[in-house]
Amino acid sequence: MSEPRVRRAEIALEQTYVDRVYARLGELRASAEQMRSKGYEIGHGAQQEAVFEQASMLFERDMMVFHANQTLHTLDAEYEGLVFGRLDHTTPDEPIYVGRLGIRDADFNNVVTDWRAPAAAPFYQATAQEPLDVIRRRVIRCSGAEVLDVDDDVLMASAVPDGMVIVGEGALMAALGRAKGDRMRDIVATIQKEQDEVIRAPWRGVTEITGGPGTGKTAVALHRAAYLLYRHRKQLGGAGMLVVGPSGVFTNYISRVLPAMGETDVELRALGEVLDGYTAEHADPAPVAAIKGSLRMRKVLLRAIRDTPPDVPTRLRMVYRGEVLTLERDALERVRKRVLTSGGPPNRIRVRAAEALLAALADVAEQAARDDDTAFSPAQRAELITDLGERMEFHRFLVVWWPVLYADEVLTWLGDPARLARAARKTLTADEVTLLSTSFEDRSRGFSVADIALLDELRVLVGKPRRRRRAPENAEPERAEHGGRHRPEHYDEYSHIVVDESQDLSPMQWRMVGRRGKYASWTVVGDPVQSSWPDTAEAEAAAVEAFGARTTRRRFTLRTNYRNSAEIFDLAARVVADTAEPGELPHAVRRTGADPEVRDVDVAELKTAVAGAAEELLRSVEGTVGVISAMERVPHVEKWVSTLADERLKVVGSLDSKGLEYDAVVLVEPSELIAESTTGARLLYVALTRATQRLVVLASDRDWLAG
Repeated sequence: MSEPRVRRAEIALEQTYVDRVYARLGELRASAEQMRSKGYEIGHGAQQEAVFEQASMLFERDMMVFHANQTLHTLDAEYEGLVFGRLDHTTPDEPIYVGRLGIRDADFNNVVTDWRAPAAAPFYQATAQEPLDVIRRRVIRCSGAEVLDVDDDVLMASAVPDGMVIVGEGALMAALGRAKGDRMRDIVATIQKEQDEVIRAPWRGVTEITGGPGTGKTAVALHRAAYLLYRHRKQLGGAGMLVVGPSGVFTNYISRVLPAMGETDVELRALGEVLDGYTAEHADPAPVAAIKGSLRMRKVLLRAIRDTPPDVPTRLRMVYRGEVLTLERDALERVRKRVLTSGGPPNRIRVRAAEALLAALADVAEQAARDDDTAFSPAQRAELITDLGERMEFHRFLVVWWPVLYADEVLTWLGDPARLARAARKTLTADEVTLLSTSFEDRSRGFSVADIALLDELRVLVGKPRRRRRAPENAEPERAEHGGRHRPEHYDEYSHIVVDESQDLSPMQWRMVGRRGKYASWTVVGDPVQSSWPDTAEAEAAAVEAFGARTTRRRFTLRTNYRNSAEIFDLAARVVADTAEPGELPHAVRRTGADPEVRDVDVAELKTAVAGAAEELLRSVEGTVGVISAMERVPHVEKWVSTLADERLKVVGSLDSKGLEYDAVVLVEPSELIAESTTGARLLYVALTRATQRLVVLASDRDWLAG
């Protein structure tokens, strides 16, 4: 029988089994809908019952409806490509079918094994050297409930029984060659052995995943999140899981991976969204971001909250029994300094400030009595303090003299160069003060991503006010519902935190994320070669503090680049050849025969060249085309390609391109990417490794190209 006929026969064979699976899926869905309907009926009946029975019936109703809705959501989320693998073992048992969801038939016999279950582990772990009793591993590629293709790996050739048909030659490369959409897909059908070891690593402590571009770090981390929730739901599920990514573009890109694996109680936030109530999308210029991210800023912020707030009154004048008691500016400042020196967040020590003011007024009265040679007994002092402390005028003064401090207001105050210079004395240079004050003063674009970590630090330093106020203009509504659960503002009890592109987190950002994981285990993803943070030692110290100094850390390194063609990665590797350590760059395993193109373009012709290259690549690939430029050039590039009305075309800045991938990329002016980074060519290296099939570089010079 010819190979095509054999393949069609095997596809038909697997289609019969997949039909059985989807028939069972339909039965489970009908059962869940019936349960939901019954729950609503119970709720209706509760209205007819006595009051003391209503609560019990309504609780039963809520639980039935909740579980039914959860089941329906899971079944719907896993519908696409539910079955993707089959294992044939040396034992005469029935083959094991592997899928996104565990399914049993009406007699509780296993129909599909969840990919996270121990029985499914050989699908990812078995090799020809260690076959784990697996003769044949079959990848089943489906669209919905339709089987499109099958592909086999033979792991024990000597044990292949008569009649076992072998089809295909490698599902992974076929999967890698398919066009990409604008969202990341899950890789449950193509996880490799080195990736599976990371996914199934122990949940406690810190699991670090390092590796170069295209090694699947992000996908592995997300699959690890799904696996941990499946295997350790009791320990991890209730408190919730947080995934932190570098940008909103990135979190949108990965947003469908975990739901596609049935996990919806995972919260995704970009670094500019970690602080409740704020969303920041724009990045500061690299020199400014480097200052804001440094741990030196904590000392600056601490001094800032101890400075006298703007526009506070400079005199307190009260009349007591005909005597005018006055505290002038200097006296008021001495009181403020004394109260702040005693310790505690300013918003928590207002009562202490009131007591200190009253004591200072009593001192004035006592001194006046001494000047008049009259007595001023302790009882008189106590009476004065009680009397003045009960007056409305005193409380009105206190409210404006010791105002409630809000993080965003304090940060905005630092736009005043003189105020910032006082806070930054002996900590920042004069040039750094100028850069920062200009940034803080300009609120035209709202807060930057780096500002969010400073706001979070200030939130803790000033303390929680006793009353709420109107939210700032750029704040979002409070997010209390996360993954279907109600969680308080500034929730800090996540059970597990995943940090992607960790090499770019500043020390201040590590402090911010660390506050959310006081009791968490961690999965940390990064690549030192792609780092955009200049002081790696300071960032590492902050990370250690976030994890907890005694936390167990284990590291896995992924060394195979599945994303880029070897031709594209060879070019990318050239730009970091002088900075990468031996062994830090991954090995690209796939060749396409299409070399990247470096086109010399005159600056005056750049607009036409970008539009032309983008149009050309849209015609040559089926999937997405990314146009990557320096961050400040993005608005211009968007206009240049605006006439190409194709939803597959994406324009993205260099920083926002991290973690993304496209079938083809147009890279605009690589020297500009080097210039905007504090770590030289590393940002350019990131941008060059976003393409899977085609890469066109448009450059007005060749200074960026090393080697």
